[in-house]
Amino acid sequence: MAYVAGFTVAHDVSARDWQMRRNGRQWLLGKTFDTFCPLGPALVTKDSVADPHNLKICCRVNGEVVQSSNTSQMVFKTEELIAWVSQFVTLYPGDIILTGTPPGVGVFRKPPVFLKICVCQTKD
Repeated sequence: MAYVAGFTVAHDVSARDWQMRRNGRQWLLGKTFDTFCPLGPALVTKDSVADPHNLKICCRVNGEVVQSSNTSQMVFKTEELIAWVSQFVTLYPGDIILTGTPPGVGVFRKPPVFLKICVCQTKD
């Protein structure tokens, strides 16, 4: 974890119409529009986090909780992600790696649920 400065929240926005209909299910273009990865509002330094693999994750869509999990449930640990990504990409100070999300992504729900209102919150 020597290469990690800290942790923050990110909204990995996806334009599902681009991903699913317009672009042949290619995910890259549906995630790269201007304003499509808001971060923050703060960076919590790694020395402030006792165990980064035991943090609550909660996501609300249109005011309803759709994801409630813990970082202990993520497929890969932070160190594993850094090791894997650095095989393909040169990482520099300030680079950000998004770690993924727990189950509950709206597009895969039946029926699908899409965001209408975005309010980001963090708790101590």
